[in-house]
Amino acid sequence: MNFPHEPARSRPREEAETRVPEQVCLSTTPERRSPDRPGADSISSEPIRRSAFRRRGRDARLQTEALLLTSAATVPIYLTGSTAVGKSAVALQVAEQLNGEIISVDSMQVYRGLDIGTAKPSPDERRKIPHHLIDVVDLDESFDAAKFCSLAQKAVVEIQSRNHVPIFCGGTGFYLKAFLEGLGEAPPGNSPLRAELQKIPLADLLSELQEGDPEAFEKIDRKNPRRVLRAVEVIRLTGKPFSEQRAQTPLQKLPTVFALARSRSDLHSRINRRVDEMFARGLVDETKNLMERGLEKNQTSMQAIGYRQVVEYLQGKRPLAETIDLVKIRTRQFAKRQMTWLRHQMQLEWIWLSEDNEAHAVEKILSSVKKVNRI
Repeated sequence: MNFPHEPARSRPREEAETRVPEQVCLSTTPERRSPDRPGADSISSEPIRRSAFRRRGRDARLQTEALLLTSAATVPIYLTGSTAVGKSAVALQVAEQLNGEIISVDSMQVYRGLDIGTAKPSPDERRKIPHHLIDVVDLDESFDAAKFCSLAQKAVVEIQSRNHVPIFCGGTGFYLKAFLEGLGEAPPGNSPLRAELQKIPLADLLSELQEGDPEAFEKIDRKNPRRVLRAVEVIRLTGKPFSEQRAQTPLQKLPTVFALARSRSDLHSRINRRVDEMFARGLVDETKNLMERGLEKNQTSMQAIGYRQVVEYLQGKRPLAETIDLVKIRTRQFAKRQMTWLRHQMQLEWIWLSEDNEAHAVEKILSSVKKVNRI
C-alpha cells in the first residue's frame, strides 16, 4: 500500500502493531429476526442454512455495486483515517464544493445522546451540510455492520436521487470495508446466546476462541470484548471458525478510498486539544445524563472512549485530572489501532496533512473527482 512517509524527518518507530479484525456485514435489513419465526428468541439447534447467508451476501454486494455504477456526477466519495486527523473538516469542504451530503462511518455517532464524546458535527454544520447515519438508534438498541450497510445503501439512493454526491466519512474501517467488499456468511446475532456470553470473563472467551479458531485469535483485538464475543458467538452458532466466514465476493473494482494521515506529534497534539475541549464543553454532565438513561447497560456504547473513563470518575475510581489524562492516552492508543487496521485491511490513497491545513486534501479529492467526471 502507498502509505505516506512523514516529510522532513523520519517517523518514530511505533510499538508492536495489533490488527483489528474486520467485522463482516451480516444482512441488508435492520431487523434480522422476526418474532413470528419459530425459535427467533431462542438458540436453535437446527443446522444453519448457509446457502441463505451466501445469497444474502451476494445480493447485498450486487446492490452496493449497482450504487457505485451510477452517474459519474454523483459517484460516492470515501474518506477515512484515525480519530482527530481532520476527516470531518475535509469532508465538509468537499461537500460544499460538490453539492454533497455526508454519510457518517462511525460506530458510536449512531447513538442518540453520545454527542460531545464522539465529536459529532455541530448543529450548524448539520444544517449547512446534510448528514446521515447520525443519531439513528437509542442507547438500549444494538447496532452493527449489517445495519450500517442497510442504512448506508438507502442513504446513497436518497442522496443520488437529489443529484447530490454521497460522501462517506469516518474512522470505523470495518463498516466501510463491509459496505465496499461485500457480506460474509456469518449468521445474525443471537440475543440469548449473546447475553450468556456477556457473563463470561474475557479471558475465558479468549481461551475458547484460541481453541476454536487460532487464526482469528491471532488477528483479533484481544482488548475489545465486543469483537471477541462476536467471534465466539459465530463459532458456537455455526460450528465453524469465525475466520472462514468473512466476505469472499468483493466488488469487481473497488473505488478509491482516501485516507488522511498526520505526523505522530501533530496527531497527538490534536487529540490532546480535542479531549480538553470535550471536558470543557461538558462531557462529565453529558455522561451523568446518559447514565440515567442506561449508558452502563449498553456494552457497545460503553466502548466509546471517554464515557467509560468518566463513568469510572463519577464512581470515585480516580480524580478528574487523572481521568482527562487517561482519556488522552486511550484515544492515542485507539488512533494507532485504527491506522494499523487501515494499513493492513484496505487499499487506500493516502493524503498527508500538516498542522491545520486541510486545503491539500480537499484539492486532491476534488482533482480526483474531476478526472472521474472527465471535467
